[in-house]
Amino acid sequence: MDGIHDVRPSARTAPVFALALALALPAAATATIGSAGLGDPYFPKAGNGGYDVSHYGLRLDYAPATNQLDAVVRIKATAGERLSRFDLDFRGPAISSLTVDGQEAGYDRQGQELIITPADRLGAGSAFEVRVAYAGKPRRITDPDGSIEGWVRTADGAFVVGEPQGSPTWFPCNDHPSDKATYSFRVTVPSTHVAVANGTLESDTQQGSRRTLVWRETQPMATYLATVTTGIFQVDQGTAAGIPSYVAVDPTESAGWSNVAGQLPLILAYFSQTFGAYPFDATGAIVDTAPQVGYALETQTRPIFPFVPGKITLAHELSHQWYGDSVTPRNWRGIWLNEGFATFAQWLWDEHTGGESTQQHFDDDYSTPASDTGFWDPPPANPGSAAMLFDGTIYERGGMTLAALRKRLGDSTFFAILRRWAGRYRYRNATTRDFIRLAEARSGEDLGTFFDDWL
Repeated sequence: MDGIHDVRPSARTAPVFALALALALPAAATATIGSAGLGDPYFPKAGNGGYDVSHYGLRLDYAPATNQLDAVVRIKATAGERLSRFDLDFRGPAISSLTVDGQEAGYDRQGQELIITPADRLGAGSAFEVRVAYAGKPRRITDPDGSIEGWVRTADGAFVVGEPQGSPTWFPCNDHPSDKATYSFRVTVPSTHVAVANGTLESDTQQGSRRTLVWRETQPMATYLATVTTGIFQVDQGTAAGIPSYVAVDPTESAGWSNVAGQLPLILAYFSQTFGAYPFDATGAIVDTAPQVGYALETQTRPIFPFVPGKITLAHELSHQWYGDSVTPRNWRGIWLNEGFATFAQWLWDEHTGGESTQQHFDDDYSTPASDTGFWDPPPANPGSAAMLFDGTIYERGGMTLAALRKRLGDSTFFAILRRWAGRYRYRNATTRDFIRLAEARSGEDLGTFFDDWL
């Protein structure tokens, strides 16, 4: 909330009476403007205040040949206060109509902000629905570290990734990890193509030259984990470790993927045993050809890869389903809770399959001279800037922190902490402080100095 109050007595009311009436009204009668950002330390304009989203319903029609997207998005939310205005994050195509609870609403666009003025003020605690229709060519953006994300065109469709700020390029949203919601996707593409989104596939129908796939993610998901990647894919549907699985592979990558595919159910089974039950209703992978992207992402239920991953990369992204997707940092400064945990998890998989042990990985990193500031800085719990959010030290020193904690506490206590972390904060947000408190409670030790040193 930005603290601006909007109180408008009738122009026909005598001024002194208006003042007395205003003083007599309870605080709930005032209205506020939802903040244009949640004050994230690295992306202060990300997300918006005054409401909480519960569900995104996306209806998308995409023509890959021209990169034309026609879309209608319905957003169900609850007002946290009495709102006269609120924002969404949106960098996407031109809007043709916007309503709040079925009534036409005023709107303005300023940078990433979509500023909405509903016809009637929203009551505190009231549920409301925003409907936004738009059409045009969605785009990619460049992050502070120079990487690209958003709606990235490929030879036959689009590779869609959103961490940390790409999702508003293709749908209006409250784009911050702290506001999770459920999703439904109804995506229409040419009949020759596939559109792969999060969650479970509810239907796949064809009418003439067009094909419509309906996906639903019923567990809460942060906006940056959403995808609707499209292209010409070979699809493998079945189960992996007892979980419904949907794998989509670009035909040019199928030979390479065949050498890795068998790892997926084995990794899921091992991590389920180590971290606790798999947190979602579906799993799988998207293996596309998007070398210009150059990185994989743990899109919820279905990690996405721009080329065939190695087994360690596959393990890294699958471990994020527990650490990052189910348990999500409250803000971007806590990114080590994603990447440090996934780095340690990939070390565990390497150890489990006869490679280097976690201690050997730790020792290899620890042998790096202190003078090598490119390796040791910035510290994992304080990247310092958005440009350093995915610096290698966040991954490596984050993984080292957990390896050092394992050595200090022993396997029994350490793995109990990892399982409790995944269980207690399942589908929720958490902070580094939450993890430290949990580790101290489980171990009975004061670990403040230990975490200060490592983080």
